[in-house]
Amino acid sequence: MLLKHPYFLLFLAPLIWAGHVVVAKVATVEVAPMTLTLLRWTVALAVIIPFARRSVKREWKIIRQHLLLLFICGASGFASFNMLYYRALEYTTALNVALIQAAIPMLILFINVIIFRHRIILPQVAGLVLAFIGVALVVSSGRLQILNNFAINKGDILMLLASLMYAVYSIALHYKPSISWMSFIVVLAASAWITALPFALYEMATRESVFVWSVRSLVLVLYIGILASIVAQIAYAKGISMIGAGRGGLAINLVPIFGTLMAVVFLGETFHWYHLASLLLVLGGITLSERYVPKR
Repeated sequence: MLLKHPYFLLFLAPLIWAGHVVVAKVATVEVAPMTLTLLRWTVALAVIIPFARRSVKREWKIIRQHLLLLFICGASGFASFNMLYYRALEYTTALNVALIQAAIPMLILFINVIIFRHRIILPQVAGLVLAFIGVALVVSSGRLQILNNFAINKGDILMLLASLMYAVYSIALHYKPSISWMSFIVVLAASAWITALPFALYEMATRESVFVWSVRSLVLVLYIGILASIVAQIAYAKGISMIGAGRGGLAINLVPIFGTLMAVVFLGETFHWYHLASLLLVLGGITLSERYVPKR
């Protein structure tokens, strides 16, 4: 059965996440970004709570001891990332978002080196440089000289900030308490909902319209709340548990590849030479840095 095959699961998760780029781009036309984030985690919680209730109750003592860490994970990786991500899509293309998002592994490496003083070797330095050039190509639309004048698209800057938030979340995952993934996801989703609520309320009070009611907008929110938030997370976690993070973790690199293809096919966005150059540079940088990991 395909659902029990690790490589199918590790193909399905990036495919859903890549589809999320396209779906979110369409959704932000009808749903304001903060409201979309709140709705995303409202739907996710409504679906997952009945299944996670027992595990949360059983593991509540451990959850309570690590509540601050779990809240930081939810606030950064589930709420702040999404709010900035959806806001970015109001200003920039899904192509740019997919490619900038691809640099998250390199941001994680950069933070680990700068803040946690992890050892770094020459191939990893080269990988960081390649990824940095790749992102610079995207945000400058292939004209690196405009970076001198800081003439960068607002959406690209927001997406860089979103990627930074997800890098913080990813680093915090190293300190995840020993609770089940079901409990972990539901607590983080609840933390994200709490974090997004005041921003969504402010948005509702200051924007003329935050949600256009239609069958399409409801379907888009359900895709984001169920498939991107729950199904992809579970598929990825299950696939990794079957074959290990060493091999399975590389599947995340499929997201920008699928995302760029979907943006071109479904949104009709133009694929420029600098998009291809950026994709090759960022993925090349990630491959180089992951192949040579120094012992700590």
